[in-house]
Amino acid sequence: MSKSGDDLDTAARDCCAPLGGPPLGEADAAELAGVFKALADPVRLRLLNMIASAAGGEICVCDLTGAFAQSAPTISHHLKVLRTAGLIDGERRGTWVYYRVVEDRLTRLSGLFAAPVPSGAGAA
Repeated sequence: MSKSGDDLDTAARDCCAPLGGPPLGEADAAELAGVFKALADPVRLRLLNMIASAAGGEICVCDLTGAFAQSAPTISHHLKVLRTAGLIDGERRGTWVYYRVVEDRLTRLSGLFAAPVPSGAGAA
């Protein structure tokens, strides 16, 4: 049994809805490309995940370095790349630096790929 053309069009529209967010301008695309470049390293991606999932919303650098088979200076370099990309922020407290994510930056990134809300959704 075959589907009619209208059924196929509806199925394609439902399963292949476009990604959300308005089209990016050239400047925004260039800026975001730098952010994705910072995230394109497995160590930096893990670091960001660890920081984002830390209890209390922040984590000490001393708790980050032990999770990797890399030296503390290398981890510091990765943290600097994430900080330069605007994904994390840090605050020095005595000897240690405590890191937290920049939530609005992560929200902006997630908004690039969110499915658009259908018109009338949520209305009762």
